[in-house]
Amino acid sequence: MTTHEEQAVPARLSTLDRFLPVWILAAMAAGLLLGRTWPGVADVLDAATIGSVSLPIAVGLLVMMYPVLAKVRYDESRRVLADRRLLAASVVLNWVIGPALMFALAWLLLPDLPELRTGLIIVGLARCIAMVLIWNDLACGDREAAAVLVAVNSVFQVIAFGLLGWFYLQVLPGWLGLSTTSAEFSVVTITVSVLVFLGIPLVAGYATRTVGERRWGREAYEARFLPRIGPWALYGLLFTIVVLFALQGDAVTSSPLDVVRVALPLLAYFVVMFGLGMGAGRLLALGYERSTTLAFTAAGNNFELAIAVAIGTFGVTSGQALAGVIGPLIEVPVLVALVYVALWMRPAFTRSERSLR
Repeated sequence: MTTHEEQAVPARLSTLDRFLPVWILAAMAAGLLLGRTWPGVADVLDAATIGSVSLPIAVGLLVMMYPVLAKVRYDESRRVLADRRLLAASVVLNWVIGPALMFALAWLLLPDLPELRTGLIIVGLARCIAMVLIWNDLACGDREAAAVLVAVNSVFQVIAFGLLGWFYLQVLPGWLGLSTTSAEFSVVTITVSVLVFLGIPLVAGYATRTVGERRWGREAYEARFLPRIGPWALYGLLFTIVVLFALQGDAVTSSPLDVVRVALPLLAYFVVMFGLGMGAGRLLALGYERSTTLAFTAAGNNFELAIAVAIGTFGVTSGQALAGVIGPLIEVPVLVALVYVALWMRPAFTRSERSLR
C-alpha cells in the first residue's frame, strides 16, 4: 500500500461508517429525548428483563456483535494465542493498570461524591467484551486477535471481578486511610453477562463461518455473505444506544453537573488507556492491527455488566447506577473519535514496520 493510499483509509469507509459520529449522536439524542419526554419508557423497558439481563439491550448487542464475530477467521486464532507479548500486554493493561487508573481518577476527581465514585470504580473493573469488537473493526484492527482478547477478558471477568471489587472498594482505601464501601458482587450476574453478551454471538458467528465456508468456500463467503450482514452491526449499535439512553434519559438530563463531574475522569481514562495500548503495541513491535486491537480492548469497558452490578447491588436509582449509565454516554463518542485517531496513526505504524524489515 502506498503512503497516499494509507492516508486515504478513512475516506474509503462506507457512507454508513464515515458518518458514524452523526448517527451515534442522533441515537444518543433520540434516547435522551425519549427518556425525558416519556418517563414511563424506563418502566416498559425494565419490564422486559430476565434476571439481570435486559432483553432490549441484549437483542441490540447480539445484533451488533454477530456480524463482527461472523467475520473472524477462527482457524487463525492459534497464531494469536502464540503471541505471548500481545496476551501479556493485554492482561496487564486490562487487569492491573486499568482498574488502578480508574480508582485513582475516581478519588482524585470525585472525592466528595462517594456514590458516583464507587460507580466509576465498578465501571473500571468491567473490562469490555462487546462493543470493542465494533471499534476494532472500524479501525481495521486484527479481528482474530480481538476475538481472543475478548475471550481472555471474559474468563478473567468471571474469576477476578469480585476479588478486584473487594480490593478496590475495601482493602486499598483502608490502606490509604480513605472511606471504604461494602459491596457484594454476584458471580451469577457476571457469568450470565459473559454468556449472553459474548457466548451467544460467539457461537452464532463461529457456526455461521464454519457452515458458510463449507457451503460456498472462504472467498465467496467473505465477498458475498459478509457484506450483506455487515451493516447490521451498526444498526444493532444504534438501537442499543437508544435503549440505554432512554432508560436513564430523565436521570441524566436532570443531573447535568453530575454528568460533567463523571465525564472528566472517564474522558481521561479512555484517552490514557488508548494511548498506553498504542504505545505498548509500538514498543513491542506488534504492528498496527494488533496494536489497535490492544488499545481498544484496554480502553473499552463492559458498561452492560457495570450497570447490572450497580443496579443489583445499590439499586436502580442509586448514584452508582447513574455513574454506570454515564459511562456509555462518554465512552461511545470518545471511542468513535479514537477510531479516527487510530486510522490517522496507521501510516506511521506502517512506515515503522517497513523500516524494521
